[in-house]
Amino acid sequence: MTTGAMRDEWYPVGLRSKVDAGGQQTMLMGEQIRLRETPGGAVAVETADGRALPVVVGHGHVWTSLGQPTRPLFAIPEADQPGRRLVEVGVVRVRCSPLRAVENFLDIAHFPFVHTDILGAEPHTEVERYEVEIREKEDEVWATKVRFYQPQAAKSASGGITTDYMYRVPAPTCSVLYKTCPARPGEWDVITLFVQPLTEELCDVWPWMALYDDVTPMTDLIHFQQMIFLQDRSILENQIPRRLPLDPGMEIPTRADLTSVAYRRWLKRHNYTYGAQLVAQ
Repeated sequence: MTTGAMRDEWYPVGLRSKVDAGGQQTMLMGEQIRLRETPGGAVAVETADGRALPVVVGHGHVWTSLGQPTRPLFAIPEADQPGRRLVEVGVVRVRCSPLRAVENFLDIAHFPFVHTDILGAEPHTEVERYEVEIREKEDEVWATKVRFYQPQAAKSASGGITTDYMYRVPAPTCSVLYKTCPARPGEWDVITLFVQPLTEELCDVWPWMALYDDVTPMTDLIHFQQMIFLQDRSILENQIPRRLPLDPGMEIPTRADLTSVAYRRWLKRHNYTYGAQLVAQ
C-alpha cells in the first residue's frame, strides 16, 4: 500500500546512543531497514535491498525517511537551554495505529481515569476551556491555555498542583508537550512522543524529555515516564477501529476533544493517511 504524503516525513528509528558498527534492524512503514554507525562515526540507514536513506540525528534519536523530506527536522529550542536534563526513555511497542498513539497523547480527559492519582483524580475530571489552532506559518497544531489538576504532575512533584499545558504537533507522528515545571515555576518541562510507524496498525513509541530536575535519579525519571505510557498502552490496543478515523462523522467529539479534532483536520488537509481510516465500516 502506498504511504502517500507521509512517505516524505522524518521518523525516529532508534536512539543515537544505541547505534554502533554492528548495526540494528528495524522497520518503517512495512519496509525492513538497517541502522549502522560508519567508520567515520556517522549513522547510515539503508533498506533491505541496499538503498541509502536520508538521515538526521536530533533530539537524541536517529531519524530517516523512505522518501525525500522537503523540510528539516522540527526544532525543540528548549532542549538547548542550560541546566536541562535530556532523558532517553527508550521504546515501547504498541499494537495500534501510529496516529492513534499521537491522538491519545493529546487527550487530556483520560488523565483521571487511566492515570488515577498521578496525572488526574476524581472528582477533578472537568476539562476547562482551552484554545486550539493550526498555525499556518509553522504548519503545526497547537493547543494552549490547557489547565488540569494533577496529584503528581512529575516525578519531582511533592503534592498536587494545577498544571498548565501546551500541546504542539509538528509532524504527523510526533507531539511535543510543554507543562508546568514543579522544580522551576515559570519554566516549562518538555515531554515528547516520537512515533515510528512500523505498519498502519503497529508502532514503536519513543518518549523523550528535556526537564529541569536536579534531584531525581535518571533511572527514576525513565521508570516514571515508562509507567505512564504503559498505562496508556492497554487503552490504545483496545480502541476500535484500530486506525484513526478522519471522517468527522465517525466519532462524536466533546469540548475536551478540540485538539484531536484539529489534529485530524490537519492530517486530512495534508493527506497524512497512513494509519488512518477514511470511511465508516
